[in-house]
Amino acid sequence: MPVRPSELEWIIDPRQAISLLEPLRARILGLARQPASATEIAARLGLPRQRVNYHVHELARTGLLRRAGRRRRRNMFEQRYVALAHGYILLPELLGTARADWREVSDAGSAAYLAALTEQMQSDVARAARAQGKKVSSVAIKSQFRFDSAEQRERFTRELQSAVVAVIARFTSPNLSAGGAPGAGRPYRLVLGCYPYSAESAAASSQKPA
Repeated sequence: MPVRPSELEWIIDPRQAISLLEPLRARILGLARQPASATEIAARLGLPRQRVNYHVHELARTGLLRRAGRRRRRNMFEQRYVALAHGYILLPELLGTARADWREVSDAGSAAYLAALTEQMQSDVARAARAQGKKVSSVAIKSQFRFDSAEQRERFTRELQSAVVAVIARFTSPNLSAGGAPGAGRPYRLVLGCYPYSAESAAASSQKPA
C-alpha cells in the first residue's frame, strides 16, 4: 500500500521541532505531501540538489519524512519520500517548565488566560490521541460573528455562560464525588473561547502555499 501522510501530528520531540522551525525544511515537508525525491523537490524549489538532499536526509532521520518507494531516473533509482503529516502542532511540553500555565494567570477574562488554556487543551488532546490511537471522541464548534457594542457582548457572555452551565448540569455527572474522589464515568474537559481576530490576517493565513 502507498505511504500517505496523516492529517495531523503532534510534535514533542525537540529534534523534530527544530526541523519544523527551519524554513527550508518546512518548505520541503510542504512539497512532500505527495511522494517525491530530493531531485524533484530541488527542482520545485530552484535549489541545488545536494543542498536539498542534505535536508531531506535530516528530515528522514528525525522521522518527519518516510520512505515512499523509488523511481527510475535514467540508469539509476532515486529514493522518494513522503511527509509524516499534512500539518503539525508543536506541543507546549517542548518548553518544559517555561510553558504557559493557565493557573498562573490571574485574569480569567484575559487573552493570556485563554492562550494558556488553549495550550492545556492541546496537551490533553495529544495525550488522549496517543493513548487511543488518535480515535478521540470530541466536540468542536466554530462560529464567526460580530458585536455592535460592548453591551451586546456582555449580554452574550452572560447568556452563553448560563446556557452552558445548564446543559452541563442536565447531561453530565459530577467530576468529583462528595468525598473529593473522581466521579463515575470518563472525564471530559470543556474549553469555550470567544476572542476578537484580525480578518485581514485570517484571510492571509488561509491561503495555501503553491
